Amino acid sequence: MPRVSQDHLDARRRQILDGSRSCFARFGYEGATVRRLEEATGLSRGAIFHHFKDKESLFLALAEDDATRMADVVAEQGLVQVMRNLLDESTGVEEPALGADWLGTRLEVSRRLRTDHEFRQRWAQRSELLTAATRARLQWQRDSGNLRDDVDIDVLTAYLELVLEGLVSHLAMGLPADHLASVLVLVEESVRRHRGR
Repeated sequence: MPRVSQDHLDARRRQILDGSRSCFARFGYEGATVRRLEEATGLSRGAIFHHFKDKESLFLALAEDDATRMADVVAEQGLVQVMRNLLDESTGVEEPALGADWLGTRLEVSRRLRTDHEFRQRWAQRSELLTAATRARLQWQRDSGNLRDDVDIDVLTAYLELVLEGLVSHLAMGLPADHLASVLVLVEESVRRHRGR
């Protein structure tokens, strides 16, 4: 019997993550039943859970995958760009760097962080990736002379992460997004070094 190639296993895992992303985004964690996950991925429960121990492991892998993709955007363009991508997605302009339904996954992560202590502990280990990428990008910007130097990098990192969480909450509540692109310009300007300083 021929062995399944690693490329095939990786492609199957990607198929499961991509299909389940839309399922979790549409129905939430509790509503993403095994039957719905089967429909969204086009695979049987056996195939899904061959790759992931259980639904929580699948959701954590999905959230971690999104966090890794976000960290890649942060490394190249900064955390404000991640927020722009989120905003574009919420208003119907899909950003390929994050993919469809990322906002839904992020909203579900935020909800579970608030209500599920065990999930919060497991997620804490994974969320450091984004914080580290943001800190590294800010340090690079400072070293390049583009970032204000009167505020500690850790404070700027926390500031941008709070803005991100505020944006996610705003979009989750369905509030108008009309002026949020201008708000993100203001946020970006607030951390930029102005030559007169």
